[in-house]
Amino acid sequence: MSGLRPQPSAPVPWAAVLRASVALAAPLAAGFALDRPAYGALVSMGALSGVIGDTADAYRMRILNIAVPQLFGALGVMLGTLVYGTGWAAVAALTLVGLVSGMMSTIGAVASVSGLLLLLNAIVGAGLPLPEPWWVAPLLLTVGGLFVLALTLLAWPLRRALPERVAVANTYLAVADLLAAAGGPGYEEQRQAVTQSLNTSYDLILARRARYHGRNSAMVRLLAQLNVVIPLVEAAPAVHVRRLTLPDEIPAAVRELAVAVEESRTGRPELVLPAPDSPATRAVDGALRHAAVVVHKADPDPYNVDDRLGRPAALGVRVRRTARDVLFSGASWRYGLRLALCIGLAQALTSLIPVPRSYWVALTVTFVLKPDFGSVFSRAVLRSVGTAAGLVIAAPVLAAVPIGWWDVPVMVVLAALIPALTAKGYAFQTAAITPVILLLSDLLNHQGFDLVWPRFLDSLIGCAIVLVAGYLLWPESWHVRIGHRLADAVTDIADYVTCAFEPAGSTDQGGPGGSRGGTGGGSGGPGDRAERLRARRRIYRDLSVVRSEFQRALTEPPPVGTRAAAWWPLVVAVERIVDAATAARVRVNHGASPPPQEEVAGIRRQLLELADGIRSSEVLVEVRAELPGDERGVLAPLRQEVAAARAIASPQP
Repeated sequence: MSGLRPQPSAPVPWAAVLRASVALAAPLAAGFALDRPAYGALVSMGALSGVIGDTADAYRMRILNIAVPQLFGALGVMLGTLVYGTGWAAVAALTLVGLVSGMMSTIGAVASVSGLLLLLNAIVGAGLPLPEPWWVAPLLLTVGGLFVLALTLLAWPLRRALPERVAVANTYLAVADLLAAAGGPGYEEQRQAVTQSLNTSYDLILARRARYHGRNSAMVRLLAQLNVVIPLVEAAPAVHVRRLTLPDEIPAAVRELAVAVEESRTGRPELVLPAPDSPATRAVDGALRHAAVVVHKADPDPYNVDDRLGRPAALGVRVRRTARDVLFSGASWRYGLRLALCIGLAQALTSLIPVPRSYWVALTVTFVLKPDFGSVFSRAVLRSVGTAAGLVIAAPVLAAVPIGWWDVPVMVVLAALIPALTAKGYAFQTAAITPVILLLSDLLNHQGFDLVWPRFLDSLIGCAIVLVAGYLLWPESWHVRIGHRLADAVTDIADYVTCAFEPAGSTDQGGPGGSRGGTGGGSGGPGDRAERLRARRRIYRDLSVVRSEFQRALTEPPPVGTRAAAWWPLVVAVERIVDAATAARVRVNHGASPPPQEEVAGIRRQLLELADGIRSSEVLVEVRAELPGDERGVLAPLRQEVAAARAIASPQP
């Protein structure tokens, strides 16, 4: 199984290793110094949650990823404490929390981690006798998470470029060398170098995407920058076959883009390029100018997906809108009910059958089944293997190390393994986390080596519950429909383009060809604008479903997982098509000349052909086509994005 092999392209995050060691060991030392080892263990548990949740790259997102979930974790442990020792009342309460946690997973990355901590801490509170009064445990767990956040912010001035960003910048440098070599004898060698660089960059970004759940805006931006270089690469052969030599300004401009990528610059690009004098040089000029715009474009606001180019809605409006979408989403209810069913079965089983340390069963269910974390089947198998490996590490520690100050240096070593092994895969992460949790539990329970066998038994029971009640009973878990769902989104985009640029008063629905929604109507009145907004929101909901399906499929056993990885660049390209269409509509609203209907119809036709090509095969298919039009017109960026999507959708040799 591929998940049992370490990720070869995953570098060790040394800063995270040091941070984890300090964050988990320092509270233990403070607890022993104050003769409150249980308090120190609870702070370390909160720090463990922060270490696991610190997966973002941008510091603003890291603050949200760590701080916001801690509030839900505190709420969870309070709920668990309230139902501790109440028997079937605890079963009902945790089942309800499982439903809420599962439904929260469909909102976004921060909400998903928040739902995870809500459920995990509720299970811990309901399964362990925690210090009194009731507010002590929530406070200590929160302090631990905030301690990790403080350590994270200390590294802000020392932050380094992501290896993925460096790889993308190197790809731009390779493309610059390719353009400089066009028309000369060194072209073929540079072309091979570009191919190798593209492969390396895509492998790094996709490997990063496979390791972490949720939407990573930095990775999305890097992938967009990588996608948009492909039309530039494809324009190079047109120059080379005609033995043309490009002016030095063009490779120099591409090298400047490489610097902008590595430094993550934003703002308006400044290009001074010679006027193109042939179709081949015009292709290079157009692709280069579009690449410059994409490279310098800032990340979209992840909290404003409904209106990425306009003003964000008020917080209350977004909260109500999100709550409505979750409550009326079939996928949200299915995820929630599946998690609630498994949590309820785990709690009911341990209530009917005396299972030592029974709360581990529900904890295992939570880690394995969390819907947006990937393949249920793969995670169940990998967790069993990882737990067994972790117990091999934990057994001699619990047997030979007495409770006391020796736990501190042991925790320094064990905590360092968590970020180091997390980068290698889920089984390795489980193997690293297991001894840490057992050591902290021993400080609360004082059971020592006796924790080892019950921990393994409970993990097997939890995995069995998930495989039966969370996998086999849900046929949708066995199939992957990324292509069909992405095709539906592209079809909706075609309808949106027609809706956005129809002449005022038109009632044409866009003609035949696969419209799913019927988004017709003129583009002049407020009703038309509302229809456009609804159409765009529908597209983003479609793409959200695609991303969730992609994340699940990515970790399925081969060949499903292998095929899924190939779709993500196209998913990002489709999202950029939506943004380009929206930007064009905004320009028309602010006085730009509306595009001719022939151009709109041509783009719609190409999008529908793209959708048909995606829908008709489980693998990427050949769907290229020329998209002529006014290079200075309002739809020029949209045509560029459609062309990039077609290039990505084509099979590579």
